Amino acid sequence: MREPAFWYRPPSLLSRLLAPLGAIYGAITAQRMSRAGASAGIPVLCVGNYHLGGAGKTPTTLALVKLLRELGEQPFVVSRGYGGTQQGPLRVDPASHSAADVGDEPLMLASRVPVIVSRDRVAGAALARASGASVVLLDDGFQNPSLAKDASLIVIDAARGIGNGGVFPAGPLRAPVEPQIARTDALIVIGAGEAANDIAAAVAKRGAPVLRARLVPDQASVDKLRGQRVLALAGIGDPARFFATLRASGVTVAEEKSFADHHPFTPDEIERLVSDAAATSLALVTTEKDMARIRSDARLKAYVDRIVTFAVTLKFDDESALRDFVAGRLTKARAR
Repeated sequence: MREPAFWYRPPSLLSRLLAPLGAIYGAITAQRMSRAGASAGIPVLCVGNYHLGGAGKTPTTLALVKLLRELGEQPFVVSRGYGGTQQGPLRVDPASHSAADVGDEPLMLASRVPVIVSRDRVAGAALARASGASVVLLDDGFQNPSLAKDASLIVIDAARGIGNGGVFPAGPLRAPVEPQIARTDALIVIGAGEAANDIAAAVAKRGAPVLRARLVPDQASVDKLRGQRVLALAGIGDPARFFATLRASGVTVAEEKSFADHHPFTPDEIERLVSDAAATSLALVTTEKDMARIRSDARLKAYVDRIVTFAVTLKFDDESALRDFVAGRLTKARAR
């Protein structure tokens, strides 16, 4: 879905009219979050966010994969597979699955880490363990109580925060912020800005660590675009963040094209974008997640070589603090 603009503006008449629905939705979600979950038999680290839409969970997951491997672990990602048709549990195979099968994020991640897609997260964790996982990285699922979590690391964008603070549909929150903060074991604030400061202060007050991080572009991606003007396209939760990252990397963005998160591109759309970019001498550039959908669609493969993928990684200001937190949680989980 495309996020309504009023979610990230001061409370409006529309958000107030929708607030009663948000109160009902939020109460149900908060009540569900209080339930006890099933044990996976191995540590479970959840990467989530408080709200609908993008915040940087995928680069955070990849950063945790790297850290866990340095700690000698064998991490598997367990994902619901949003946008895919497969119910699972199944292990994602980038050579045979498409984004339409398993979702774009699992497909993108599967080229770097074993990924299990499963609507039933308990069954997904069981398959991960049976396949050799020593740790489950739960992609999203913070508000889902089915699987017990040994740590919930919540990602928030420093520039967007939690928007107008309303619960869906009045705002972007999946549940009232207070019960979500109460279950936050670590907060990861990505980027520059002050919109997340109040949340960070509330989390820190509870004694949970607040970790600052930033998206760093892959140098090879920057080099490909050096000296070129680009048409940037993005069908992710927060396209504006992608466009801002391009500009901050010294890339001249001449035109922007935004689509809804997980948007399934059609051949006509991609052909039009490729033609428009060529007609105006622009390089066409997109995100890794968008490229996962494009590359896995047989109808679009002819266009892949005409689109530049702009890759980013997440860098923490204090990597030792993250390492200490994760290592501590793993030790605590195994001591039970």
